[in-house]
Amino acid sequence: MHQPPLRIAASDDADIPASHRGLVLAVGNFDGVHRGHQALIAVAEAEASSLGTRAGVLSFEPHPRTVLRPEAPTFRLAPPGTRSRILGAVGIDAIVELRFDAALAALAPEAFVRDFLAGRLGVAGIVVGEDFRFGHKRSGDVALLRRLGDELGFTVRALPAVLREDGEPFSSGRIRNALAAGDIAAVNAMLGYRWRTTGPVIHGDKRGRELGYPTANIRLETASALRHGIYAVMAAWPGQPTRSAVASFGVRPTFLMDAAPLLEVHVFDFDGDLYGKEMTVTFLAWLRPEERFEGIESLVAQIDRDAAAARAINAAAGPGSAIDRALDRMP
Repeated sequence: MHQPPLRIAASDDADIPASHRGLVLAVGNFDGVHRGHQALIAVAEAEASSLGTRAGVLSFEPHPRTVLRPEAPTFRLAPPGTRSRILGAVGIDAIVELRFDAALAALAPEAFVRDFLAGRLGVAGIVVGEDFRFGHKRSGDVALLRRLGDELGFTVRALPAVLREDGEPFSSGRIRNALAAGDIAAVNAMLGYRWRTTGPVIHGDKRGRELGYPTANIRLETASALRHGIYAVMAAWPGQPTRSAVASFGVRPTFLMDAAPLLEVHVFDFDGDLYGKEMTVTFLAWLRPEERFEGIESLVAQIDRDAAAARAINAAAGPGSAIDRALDRMP
């Protein structure tokens, strides 16, 4: 069974365990672990196999953009815990999370390579995209990395951009844009698995139960770019199999209860207490925009249609990709 990989936070004074030294590391933010990231990881795994060691991932936390541009919060496709599970599903079992702060941003690129990559991590190899830049004012590049690798005894592999069918590269930004458009089909195609979000079930206004559709409510991060609307989803929580569901994300305009967006998940054929449980909601398809109804009867009639559509989509969805199946098997 796949397991979430061992994740360590590498602050300035943290000890690096032996399990995270001497690896071939794919380097990047890996937000979403999309198909471009997966190609980078595959090269790292192949290089590790040829060198007789293991592959891991070196990422940065918090996301560098939140440090360099704090005025523009970044919508994370996969927060650290979720990202770790996805990386485990693609075969990675070691993650080094380097604390990104002003000091690291100001570090000379050669010092980063000598002191951290070669010194503290003792890397056997590094795998990056061919446009990889690092160090103070992004002054380090692949050419510098290769020169230092030759000197310090580690290999460097640089991968060209991995392109979609339309010739554009895979990118986390394009996936965020597709989520903002409600284009779940495009999101899942670019990821290579079904996008999911996880959070604790919180108390709501109990309006769904009064309508005959009780919901489990999850508050998404404030930077979430997910389009408001109705979705066919699957829901899972500890100790239960994945279940078919329909979800609404938005501000509930019919009742004008709250301006804060809320993800409301109605799990089909289930009636139980979910408060406080960690629920993972997996998105299969966009159904329609959020809208305001003039009366309760018209609202319930539309929810009935949404539920029927979501049931049909779930019934035809199948188990998903190999990554989906690995994630579903994780404890």
